[in-house]
Amino acid sequence: MPAPREPDLQPGASAAGQAGDQAGVCPAGQVVGQAGERHALVDKYLEYVRVEKRLAQRTVELYALDLLKLQSYAAQIPVDLLLVRNPHIRRWVAQMHSGGRSGRGIALILSGWRGFYTWLGRNGQIASNPVQDVRAPKAPKPLPKALGVDDAVQFADFQSDDDPWLEARDCAMVELLYGSGLRVGELIGLDVEASSQARGWVDLQGAEAHVLGKGSKRRTVPVGKTAIAALERWLALRGPMGTASAGPVHATEADAARALFNGRNGTRLTAQSVWQRLRRRSLQAGVLTPVHPHMLRHSFASHVLQSSGDLRAVQELLGHANITTTQVYTRLDFQHLAKAYDAAHPRARAKGKPKA
Repeated sequence: MPAPREPDLQPGASAAGQAGDQAGVCPAGQVVGQAGERHALVDKYLEYVRVEKRLAQRTVELYALDLLKLQSYAAQIPVDLLLVRNPHIRRWVAQMHSGGRSGRGIALILSGWRGFYTWLGRNGQIASNPVQDVRAPKAPKPLPKALGVDDAVQFADFQSDDDPWLEARDCAMVELLYGSGLRVGELIGLDVEASSQARGWVDLQGAEAHVLGKGSKRRTVPVGKTAIAALERWLALRGPMGTASAGPVHATEADAARALFNGRNGTRLTAQSVWQRLRRRSLQAGVLTPVHPHMLRHSFASHVLQSSGDLRAVQELLGHANITTTQVYTRLDFQHLAKAYDAAHPRARAKGKPKA
């Protein structure tokens, strides 16, 4: 049975607007196709998921739209819904894909169809599920967004007119995110000192950050001189570690006292706060692209790879379990090289057709 889901919306369109191309949804949730009523089996299946599965009304409506699409494809051949076979489903997937529907959208439609035919199979009305082995086309993985070297340095060097306390804290965060490639969760998990409770900490003398990454895997990454200096400025303003309260200390207070980065209210900084501060800082710094924590991590990886060409080292620095995850940065690196070629090589800049 497919799980409840949200509509596959095209940019700028509402669910109701897209639904209107295929059917009209009346207050009772009954969906009537332009070419006629729904198939009796579709009605029974929708009643089943609504009553027995207790799916939300909007989810039932979305399943109805997906099954009306199935009816429409079957009617074009024509073939009865009980006689649909695997080649039919594959042909319709190809039609949806060529029509511009996203891989994710097709996957959601297939999930609805698969649930319908699973139900028919359990009721003994079909021998096999025609959707069982059909998969949606894979959506291309977008390249991670990284700043150019000049933009990254401009952002890291920026000094705002904010309160000196906030400026010192934000500067130290930027230096660790870009200078050491930390995830935002690793950054906010850092404590001032190493302890048995610490998820991570920075060893200023050793110029190392010890972090707890994904899968509770620990790793050690180098911390540059600029980041060390920024951290020392921040720690001088942050204040001493510890709480002023007498008697037993609440766990939340103890955690806040240990946190390397905290807010004005004294609590450990959240990931959302870091996102907001970086976005604000990037606007102040004049960076065209709004900066977020993972963009600085991507920038770190891309710039190290451009300079060193050492993919294995970048994998270790990022804490990737598999090097295939790191290989995406080779595509970023190739883009950088391609731009340099286009800008500099005589053959890339030559205009017109070559002489015969």
